[in-house]
Amino acid sequence: MSLDRRRWLAGAGASLAGLWLAGCDRLVANSTFNGALKVAETWTLRAQRLVTDRNALAREFGPADISADFKANGTLRPQDPEYVALLAENFASYRLEVGGLVDQPLSLTLAEVRAAPSRTQITRHDCVEGWSSIGKWKGARLSALLDRAKLKPEARYIVFHCADTLDPSATDGAGKYYESIDLIDAYHPQTILAYQMNDATLPVRHGYPLRLRVERQLGYKHAKYIMRIEAVASLDGIGRGQGGFWPDRGYEWYAGI
Repeated sequence: MSLDRRRWLAGAGASLAGLWLAGCDRLVANSTFNGALKVAETWTLRAQRLVTDRNALAREFGPADISADFKANGTLRPQDPEYVALLAENFASYRLEVGGLVDQPLSLTLAEVRAAPSRTQITRHDCVEGWSSIGKWKGARLSALLDRAKLKPEARYIVFHCADTLDPSATDGAGKYYESIDLIDAYHPQTILAYQMNDATLPVRHGYPLRLRVERQLGYKHAKYIMRIEAVASLDGIGRGQGGFWPDRGYEWYAGI
Protein backbone atom coordinates (compact mmCIF):
# COMPACT_ATOMS: atom_id res chain seq x y z
CA MET A 1 0.00 0.00 0.00
CA SER A 2 1.53 3.33 -1.04
CA LEU A 3 2.09 6.09 1.49
CA ASP A 4 0.02 8.44 -0.69
CA ARG A 5 -2.96 6.08 -0.44
CA ARG A 6 -2.46 5.70 3.30
CA ARG A 7 -2.37 9.51 3.68
CA TRP A 8 -5.50 9.91 1.57
CA LEU A 9 -7.41 7.32 3.58
CA ALA A 10 -6.31 8.85 6.86
CA GLY A 11 -7.35 12.29 5.58
CA ALA A 12 -10.70 10.95 4.45
CA GLY A 13 -11.21 9.41 7.87
CA ALA A 14 -10.35 12.72 9.48
CA SER A 15 -12.94 14.45 7.31
CA LEU A 16 -15.58 11.95 8.38
CA ALA A 17 -14.61 12.42 12.00
CA GLY A 18 -14.90 16.18 11.54
CA LEU A 19 -18.41 15.80 10.16
CA TRP A 20 -19.35 13.71 13.17
CA LEU A 21 -17.94 16.25 15.62
CA ALA A 22 -19.56 19.12 13.72
CA GLY A 23 -23.01 17.74 14.43
CA CYS A 24 -23.71 15.39 11.53
CA ASP A 25 -24.69 12.62 13.91
CA ARG A 26 -28.16 13.02 12.40
CA LEU A 27 -26.76 11.35 9.28
CA VAL A 28 -25.20 8.59 11.33
CA ALA A 29 -28.56 8.00 12.99
CA ASN A 30 -30.27 7.80 9.60
CA SER A 31 -30.87 4.16 8.66
CA THR A 32 -30.62 4.82 4.90
CA PHE A 33 -27.30 6.65 5.29
CA ASN A 34 -25.98 3.94 7.60
CA GLY A 35 -27.04 1.28 5.12
CA ALA A 36 -25.11 3.01 2.33
CA LEU A 37 -22.00 3.21 4.53
CA LYS A 38 -22.25 -0.47 5.37
CA VAL A 39 -22.49 -1.42 1.70
CA ALA A 40 -19.46 0.75 0.84
CA GLU A 41 -17.49 -0.74 3.72
CA THR A 42 -18.33 -4.27 2.59
CA TRP A 43 -17.11 -3.45 -0.94
CA THR A 44 -13.88 -1.99 0.48
CA LEU A 45 -13.27 -5.07 2.62
CA ARG A 46 -13.97 -7.50 -0.22
CA ALA A 47 -11.87 -5.54 -2.69
CA GLN A 48 -8.89 -5.38 -0.36
CA ARG A 49 -9.16 -9.08 0.43
CA LEU A 50 -9.38 -9.85 -3.29
CA VAL A 51 -6.45 -7.77 -4.57
CA THR A 52 -4.10 -7.73 -1.57
CA ASP A 53 -1.96 -10.61 -0.34
CA ARG A 54 -3.29 -11.55 3.08
CA ASN A 55 0.27 -11.51 4.44
CA ALA A 56 1.35 -8.32 2.67
CA LEU A 57 3.18 -6.16 5.18
CA ALA A 58 2.53 -2.55 6.01
CA ARG A 59 5.67 -0.55 5.29
CA GLU A 60 8.36 -0.81 7.95
CA PHE A 61 10.88 1.95 8.64
CA GLY A 62 14.35 2.40 10.10
CA PRO A 63 15.34 3.73 13.54
CA ALA A 64 16.09 7.17 12.08
CA ASP A 65 12.44 7.50 11.02
CA ILE A 66 10.99 7.13 14.54
CA SER A 67 8.94 10.19 15.47
CA ALA A 68 10.41 12.36 18.21
CA ASP A 69 6.92 12.89 19.63
CA PHE A 70 4.40 10.12 19.10
CA LYS A 71 1.04 11.65 19.94
CA ALA A 72 -1.17 9.83 22.43
CA ASN A 73 -4.93 10.21 22.20
CA GLY A 74 -8.09 8.65 23.55
CA THR A 75 -7.75 7.60 27.18
CA LEU A 76 -4.35 8.56 28.59
CA ARG A 77 -4.69 7.04 32.08
CA PRO A 78 -7.77 4.91 32.84
CA GLN A 79 -9.56 5.77 36.06
CA ASP A 80 -11.52 2.52 36.22
CA PRO A 81 -11.00 1.01 39.71
CA GLU A 82 -9.66 -2.30 38.37
CA TYR A 83 -7.00 -0.57 36.30
CA VAL A 84 -6.05 1.87 39.08
CA ALA A 85 -5.56 -1.05 41.49
CA LEU A 86 -3.47 -3.02 38.99
CA LEU A 87 -1.30 -0.02 38.18
CA ALA A 88 -0.67 0.58 41.88
CA GLU A 89 0.85 -2.88 42.15
CA ASN A 90 2.66 -2.63 38.78
CA PHE A 91 0.25 -5.22 37.37
CA ALA A 92 1.61 -8.02 39.56
CA SER A 93 -1.78 -9.77 39.64
CA TYR A 94 -2.72 -8.94 36.04
CA ARG A 95 -3.81 -11.82 33.84
CA LEU A 96 -4.50 -11.64 30.14
CA GLU A 97 -7.55 -13.82 29.62
CA VAL A 98 -7.98 -15.50 26.23
CA GLY A 99 -11.33 -17.25 25.99
CA GLY A 100 -14.60 -17.53 24.15
CA LEU A 101 -14.63 -20.07 21.34
CA VAL A 102 -11.37 -21.79 22.27
CA ASP A 103 -10.55 -25.30 23.43
CA GLN A 104 -7.82 -24.22 25.85
CA PRO A 105 -8.58 -20.90 27.59
CA LEU A 106 -5.50 -18.97 28.68
CA SER A 107 -4.79 -16.83 31.74
CA LEU A 108 -1.35 -15.31 31.26
CA THR A 109 0.81 -13.13 33.45
CA LEU A 110 2.67 -10.27 31.83
CA ALA A 111 5.86 -12.31 32.12
CA GLU A 112 4.20 -15.16 30.23
CA VAL A 113 2.99 -12.79 27.50
CA ARG A 114 6.51 -11.39 27.17
CA ALA A 115 7.88 -14.92 26.91
CA ALA A 116 5.58 -15.80 24.00
CA PRO A 117 6.85 -15.69 20.39
CA SER A 118 7.31 -12.02 19.56
CA ARG A 119 7.88 -9.58 16.75
CA THR A 120 9.56 -6.17 16.61
CA GLN A 121 8.55 -3.65 13.95
CA ILE A 122 8.88 0.06 13.17
CA THR A 123 5.63 1.17 11.59
CA ARG A 124 3.52 4.20 10.85
CA HIS A 125 0.37 4.91 12.86
CA ASP A 126 -2.34 6.73 10.88
CA CYS A 127 -5.01 8.35 13.04
CA VAL A 128 -8.52 9.06 11.78
CA GLU A 129 -7.97 12.64 13.03
CA GLY A 130 -5.45 13.13 10.22
CA TRP A 131 -2.04 12.85 11.92
CA SER A 132 0.60 10.14 11.62
CA SER A 133 3.57 9.05 13.71
CA ILE A 134 6.20 6.34 13.42
CA GLY A 135 7.10 4.15 16.37
CA LYS A 136 8.95 0.97 17.22
CA TRP A 137 6.89 -1.79 18.78
CA LYS A 138 7.69 -5.16 20.29
CA GLY A 139 4.99 -7.56 21.32
CA ALA A 140 3.62 -11.08 21.42
CA ARG A 141 2.40 -12.38 18.07
CA LEU A 142 -1.36 -12.69 18.36
CA SER A 143 -1.35 -15.70 16.04
CA ALA A 144 0.87 -17.65 18.44
CA LEU A 145 -1.43 -16.96 21.39
CA LEU A 146 -4.51 -17.96 19.39
CA ASP A 147 -2.83 -21.18 18.25
CA ARG A 148 -1.99 -21.93 21.87
CA ALA A 149 -5.64 -21.37 22.87
CA LYS A 150 -6.83 -23.52 19.94
CA LEU A 151 -9.69 -21.70 18.26
CA LYS A 152 -12.89 -23.63 17.67
CA PRO A 153 -13.97 -23.98 14.01
CA GLU A 154 -16.90 -21.60 14.45
CA ALA A 155 -14.71 -18.70 15.64
CA ARG A 156 -14.75 -15.80 13.13
CA TYR A 157 -13.70 -12.71 15.06
CA ILE A 158 -11.32 -11.75 17.86
CA VAL A 159 -12.64 -9.16 20.33
CA PHE A 160 -10.35 -7.08 22.56
CA HIS A 161 -11.91 -5.94 25.83
CA CYS A 162 -10.12 -2.97 27.40
CA ALA A 163 -9.79 -1.41 30.84
CA ASP A 164 -10.90 2.13 29.99
CA THR A 165 -14.42 3.48 30.18
CA LEU A 166 -14.54 6.10 27.44
CA ASP A 167 -18.23 6.96 27.74
CA PRO A 168 -19.38 6.82 31.37
CA SER A 169 -22.78 8.20 30.34
CA ALA A 170 -23.64 5.09 28.33
CA THR A 171 -26.42 3.18 30.07
CA ASP A 172 -26.50 0.23 27.67
CA GLY A 173 -23.19 -1.36 28.66
CA ALA A 174 -21.37 0.18 25.67
CA GLY A 175 -19.22 2.65 27.59
CA LYS A 176 -16.03 0.59 27.80
CA TYR A 177 -13.58 0.59 24.93
CA TYR A 178 -13.43 -2.54 22.83
CA GLU A 179 -12.42 -3.48 19.31
CA SER A 180 -12.50 -6.51 17.04
CA ILE A 181 -10.80 -7.90 13.96
CA ASP A 182 -11.42 -10.92 11.78
CA LEU A 183 -9.17 -13.97 11.69
CA ILE A 184 -7.31 -12.79 8.58
CA ASP A 185 -6.08 -9.69 10.40
CA ALA A 186 -5.64 -11.61 13.66
CA TYR A 187 -3.20 -13.98 11.95
CA HIS A 188 -1.37 -11.29 9.99
CA PRO A 189 2.39 -11.36 10.74
CA GLN A 190 2.40 -7.75 11.99
CA THR A 191 -0.54 -8.15 14.38
CA ILE A 192 0.94 -8.12 17.88
CA LEU A 193 0.10 -7.32 21.49
CA ALA A 194 2.73 -4.65 22.12
CA TYR A 195 4.37 -4.37 25.53
CA GLN A 196 7.32 -2.23 24.44
CA MET A 197 7.46 1.06 22.56
CA ASN A 198 10.71 2.54 21.27
CA ASP A 199 12.79 0.00 23.23
CA ALA A 200 11.15 0.87 26.56
CA THR A 201 8.21 -0.47 28.54
CA LEU A 202 4.96 0.63 26.90
CA PRO A 203 3.94 3.95 28.54
CA VAL A 204 0.60 4.15 30.32
CA ARG A 205 -0.64 6.83 27.92
CA HIS A 206 0.06 4.50 25.01
CA GLY A 207 -1.77 1.51 26.48
CA TYR A 208 0.23 -0.22 29.21
CA PRO A 209 0.30 -3.12 29.82
CA LEU A 210 -0.75 -4.31 26.32
CA ARG A 211 -1.78 -2.55 23.14
CA LEU A 212 -2.99 -4.12 19.92
CA ARG A 213 -0.95 -3.26 16.84
CA VAL A 214 -2.78 -4.17 13.64
CA GLU A 215 -0.69 -2.26 11.16
CA ARG A 216 -2.91 -2.27 8.09
CA GLN A 217 -5.77 -0.49 9.86
CA LEU A 218 -6.47 3.01 11.17
CA GLY A 219 -5.47 4.02 14.67
CA TYR A 220 -8.76 3.52 16.49
CA LYS A 221 -8.47 -0.22 15.79
CA HIS A 222 -5.26 -0.34 17.87
CA ALA A 223 -6.96 -0.97 21.21
CA LYS A 224 -5.09 0.04 24.38
CA TYR A 225 -5.22 -1.33 27.95
CA ILE A 226 -6.17 -4.85 26.84
CA MET A 227 -7.58 -7.00 29.63
CA ARG A 228 -9.32 -9.83 27.83
CA ILE A 229 -9.41 -11.40 24.37
CA GLU A 230 -12.51 -13.26 23.23
CA ALA A 231 -13.01 -15.44 20.14
CA VAL A 232 -16.59 -15.19 18.85
CA ALA A 233 -18.71 -16.34 15.95
CA SER A 234 -20.65 -13.05 15.72
CA LEU A 235 -20.27 -9.46 16.93
CA ASP A 236 -23.97 -9.25 17.79
CA GLY A 237 -24.63 -8.70 21.47
CA ILE A 238 -21.21 -7.16 22.19
CA GLY A 239 -21.47 -3.44 22.94
CA ARG A 240 -23.99 -2.15 20.43
CA GLY A 241 -23.24 -4.92 17.99
CA GLN A 242 -21.02 -3.09 15.49
CA GLY A 243 -17.69 -4.55 16.58
CA GLY A 244 -16.05 -1.69 18.45
CA PHE A 245 -16.53 1.39 20.61
CA TRP A 246 -16.24 3.77 17.65
CA PRO A 247 -18.01 1.54 15.10
CA ASP A 248 -20.90 1.48 17.59
CA ARG A 249 -20.97 5.26 17.14
CA GLY A 250 -20.90 5.36 13.35
CA TYR A 251 -17.28 4.73 12.36
CA GLU A 252 -16.34 1.94 9.95
CA TRP A 253 -15.67 -1.44 11.51
CA TYR A 254 -13.15 -2.37 8.83
CA ALA A 255 -10.72 0.55 8.78
CA GLY A 256 -8.21 -0.88 6.33
CA ILE A 257 -5.42 1.24 4.86
